[in-house]
Amino acid sequence: MSDDRPTMPDVPSHRAEALTSHPRAVHRWIWGGGVVAALLLLWFFAAGEPPAEGAHLGIWSLLPAATTLALVFVTREVLSSLFAGVAVGGIVSGQLNLIGTFLIPAIGSEQYALILLVYLWSLGGLIGLWTRTGGALAFAEWAGRGIVRGPRSARFFAWLMGMVFHQGGTISTILAGTTVRPVTDQHRISHEELTYVVDSTASPAATVIPFNAWPLYVAGLVVGTIPLFGTTEDAVRFFFTSLPFNFYGIFAVLSTLLFAVGWLPWVGGKMRRAERRARETGELNAPGATPLAADELTTLRVPAGYRTGLADFLLPMGTLLGVAIVPYLIARLSGQPGTVYIAEAFGLAVLAAFILAVAKGLPLPRAIEGFVDGCKGVTIGAIILGLAVTLGYVSRNLGTAAYIVQATSAIIQPVLLPAILMAICMAVAFSIGSSWGTYAVVFPLAMPLAWAVHPDPAYISLCFGAVLGGAVFGDQCSPISDTTILSSLACGGDLMDHVTTQLPLALAAAGLAALAATGVAFAVV
Repeated sequence: MSDDRPTMPDVPSHRAEALTSHPRAVHRWIWGGGVVAALLLLWFFAAGEPPAEGAHLGIWSLLPAATTLALVFVTREVLSSLFAGVAVGGIVSGQLNLIGTFLIPAIGSEQYALILLVYLWSLGGLIGLWTRTGGALAFAEWAGRGIVRGPRSARFFAWLMGMVFHQGGTISTILAGTTVRPVTDQHRISHEELTYVVDSTASPAATVIPFNAWPLYVAGLVVGTIPLFGTTEDAVRFFFTSLPFNFYGIFAVLSTLLFAVGWLPWVGGKMRRAERRARETGELNAPGATPLAADELTTLRVPAGYRTGLADFLLPMGTLLGVAIVPYLIARLSGQPGTVYIAEAFGLAVLAAFILAVAKGLPLPRAIEGFVDGCKGVTIGAIILGLAVTLGYVSRNLGTAAYIVQATSAIIQPVLLPAILMAICMAVAFSIGSSWGTYAVVFPLAMPLAWAVHPDPAYISLCFGAVLGGAVFGDQCSPISDTTILSSLACGGDLMDHVTTQLPLALAAAGLAALAATGVAFAVV
C-alpha cells in the first residue's frame, strides 16, 4: 500500500539545510535529542545492579516496559520503541552490554528458536509456496462458493476456524489467520477486523476449552501451594472445575462471536471506520499502515500452465492438522497427557506442499524461490518478535512482575480480591507480553493469598479464574506479545492498528468480567 505521508526532499547538495528546514525533520531531531538526553540522565541517576533472583528494583523495574509501551503508542513505530525499552533496561540494571547481557540469551533460547524456525520461517515458506501454486486462492474461491456468502459469514468463518484451532495462542493465530485470510480478503473484511477475531479466539479459547497443555502447566505452578492442590491431578481437576469462573475468557470468546455476526452493539470508532473503509473502498489496511506481511507473501506469481487445485491448500493444511492434532486426540482419549507435535507438523506440511507442487509441474527453482521469498516476507516480524522476547527477558531480570504483584497485593478486600487479582494479571501480562510468564509469577502468590483471605473452594475457584483470564487479556492485547505480533503477521495487518482497534473491545470484555467476578464474590464470601 502506498504511503501518502510527506517525504524528505532529495537535495543532496544542501542536505544539512533540508534537515533543519523541513518541519518533520526538525521534529524528529528534537525528539531524538530528547530521548538521548533522557537516557543519559537516566544512566546518571538510576544506573545500578540487577536484582537478586525473585527480587526487584522497585518502581524502576517498570521503566523498560513502560518506556516501550509509551513510545509505541506515541510514535506508532514498534522497532525503535522496543529497542528503547531494552536500552532503558540495560541502563537501569547497569548492564550496558545489551547484546551480550540481554539479546543473545533471549533470542538464543529454545523457545525463540522454535518460534523463528517453525512459526515464522515455516509459515512464511508455506505461504510463499502458495503464491506460486495459487493454493490459498483456490481455497478462498471454494469457500466463497460453498461456505461464505458475504462479509458477515466471512467473519463468522474466521471465528469458527479460530475455535477449531484453539489449541493455544501462537499455533491458533497462525493456523486460523493463514486459513481464512484469502476468504476474508475476497469479501472486503479489513485486516483490523480479521486480526481481532483471530487473536481473540487464540489464548482466550485455549483457556475456555483447555484440551491442551495449559492445565498441566498451571497445575505445576500451584501444586502444593494450598491444601486443595495436594497433587498434580488435584490441580488439573481444579482447573477444569474453575472454568465457569474464567469470566474474561468466556466474555472474550462470546463478544468476538457477536462481533463476527454483526450483533455486538458497540465496536469502537476506529474499528467501525476500518470496517467502513474496507467495505466501501476495498482498502484492507489503513492509509499509511505497515503490514507485517510483505509483498512476498501476498503477490501471486503462479507460472503459466500450472493447474491450481484445492489439493495445493488442503494437502499441506491436512498434514499440518493431522500431525499436530490427531496423535494428541488419540492420547487424550486413551487417558494419556498427549503431545501436540507442532514442529513436526509444520515441517511435514511444508514438505507436502513442496512435493505436490513439483509433482504437478511447478519447476523446482520456482518452488525454491517461492519458499525463500516467503521466508524473506516475515523478516520484519522476526525482528520485532526478537526484540519483544528480549524486552521480556529484561523485564524478568528486573523483577517487573514481582514488583507489580507486591505493590498491589496489599489491597486485600475479600469481595474485591478476584477483580484485584485480575487487574494485577492484566498489568503484568501487558507489561511483559506473556500469559504463561504471568502465571509463573502470580499463581504461586495468589492462591495462598486467596486461601488466607477466605478458605472456601468456591472462592478459590473464583480467584483462580480471575488469574487465568486476567493474564490472557494482557497477553492478547500487549503490543510486545508473540500472539499479538503473529496475529498481525498471519492476517497481514499493521501491529499498532491491531492493538488500538482490539484494545477497546477487550477492555469492555474485561470490565464485564470484573463485574461478574465481584458479583459472584459477594455471593460466596
